[in-house]
Amino acid sequence: MAKSWYIVHTYTGYENKIERTIRQMLEAGELDSNIVSDVKVPVEEVVEVKDGKKRSRKNKFLPGYIMMEMDLPELGWKDVCGTIRHIQGVTGFVGTNPNVRPRPISTEEAKNLLQKSGDIKGEKAVRVKQNYELGDQVKITEGPFATFSGTVEEINAEKNKLRVMVQIFNRATPVEVDLLQVEKII
Repeated sequence: MAKSWYIVHTYTGYENKIERTIRQMLEAGELDSNIVSDVKVPVEEVVEVKDGKKRSRKNKFLPGYIMMEMDLPELGWKDVCGTIRHIQGVTGFVGTNPNVRPRPISTEEAKNLLQKSGDIKGEKAVRVKQNYELGDQVKITEGPFATFSGTVEEINAEKNKLRVMVQIFNRATPVEVDLLQVEKII
């Protein structure tokens, strides 16, 4: 069997504690490091602009779940899974009963989750906390149009971009800016 990623359901708020417990069990030899190779709490970086200052924090984007990379053996999988299920705060593996062998998530799903959390090399996804609506008055704080003010005409949440109508030479001109380059005028 090859290594695959499994999702473990936990009590919300216990994810980091369970991750530490599993790592301690691996160090102590209670779990075989040849079977359990990695454990992660999927988090994403969220950037928020407040009072003209950028604040960054990490948010769990799957609260109540952790990811485990395992090479689960055909024989003896019940012992490994039972050990993990008996950790305080773990409710079980996603999608299976305790008597059924857990099913791994697809490699594509695992890749997407790991990339979103920045664990795979490449473009690290940073989510910007959006608090803009169509028609909001905003001031551009960075870039070539710094100090211009305008009205939000379009919001592209996937790309973290806004289209803002600004007055340039007494003409309304659409300008595309990053969410981090503007602040709301109150």
